[in-house]
Amino acid sequence: MGISGAFKGVDRTAVFQSRLLAWFRSEGRDYPWRRTRDPYAILVSEMMLQQTQIATVLGRGYYQRWMEAFPDVVSLAAAPEPEVLRVWEGLGYYSRARNLHKTAQAVLTEHGGVFPRSVEGLLTLPGIGRYTAGAVASFAWNLPAALVDGNVARVLTRLLACDEEIDRPAVQQKLNDWAAALLNRDEPRLHNSAIMELGQRICTPRAPACLICPVRSVCASAGPDAVKRPRKRAARETVLVTEHALFALRKGKLLLHQESGRRRQGLWKLPERSTDEVHGLPEILTAPYTITHHRVTLHVYESREAIAGPGETWHPLAEVEALPMPGPYRKALNRIMENRLL
Repeated sequence: MGISGAFKGVDRTAVFQSRLLAWFRSEGRDYPWRRTRDPYAILVSEMMLQQTQIATVLGRGYYQRWMEAFPDVVSLAAAPEPEVLRVWEGLGYYSRARNLHKTAQAVLTEHGGVFPRSVEGLLTLPGIGRYTAGAVASFAWNLPAALVDGNVARVLTRLLACDEEIDRPAVQQKLNDWAAALLNRDEPRLHNSAIMELGQRICTPRAPACLICPVRSVCASAGPDAVKRPRKRAARETVLVTEHALFALRKGKLLLHQESGRRRQGLWKLPERSTDEVHGLPEILTAPYTITHHRVTLHVYESREAIAGPGETWHPLAEVEALPMPGPYRKALNRIMENRLL
């Protein structure tokens, strides 16, 4: 399916492509992953930027820390999983780190240490989907692969006056078709960087800067209509959750529980207890946090008589820093330890 309705015509496509690239060449920002053609470094950045803003990835040093710890597929493939999770700690969605780890191992064992140089080949690697494969192919090798992330989807729906709900599979396919039809096949690397940055900086969700947009003249939504798009299905209702956890420190050892669920498998945290089990214990910290559509309130109680349950182990306090831990629990533990030192 090609471009329809409000954006037909080779001339308008050419205007969009040329003005987009002219703006990007003049205004595009300098990110570390734009200074390299290494598919591994690019893959790391793409994995980190899923569900996480650029300001977080760079501002808090996650990308630099990862690349210093694991500068190539050889070093990542050889690392034990707990070390991989510890370096990723704070970014959440730990399956991304596990998939990077598995991909590094697959590149070494199945591809001789060299990334497959095609979208189809990249799709065979663990955890790499259509968008990520296209990103690596276009940014590393300048291959003509169209990309649709959240920023690009917003640009396309406004550009083409799409009022359908973009989180429906049929519409997602339509957006991919439109992205392919608009792709500058002579400059796919620059085009993909430019259209994503346009969504990040100009065609923003709540306050699009239409007056300074480089492609305003060919956009069907320039002005008040822009904020009405894109449309999505109703958001999931917020779920309120309460967690009760123990801070049990005995003879220099801290009681921790190792998670076994899919989301946080292998991570360590303060052990949870029921409301009845913490009744009467002194509460030493209350820490709210958010995960997807859940709003969690974490209550931590000090226990001097805790007994290790299934999946729980006493760890020397000096070794706890090296263990991978969910971000909210790491912050809670750090605050508790700081308070004890005051």
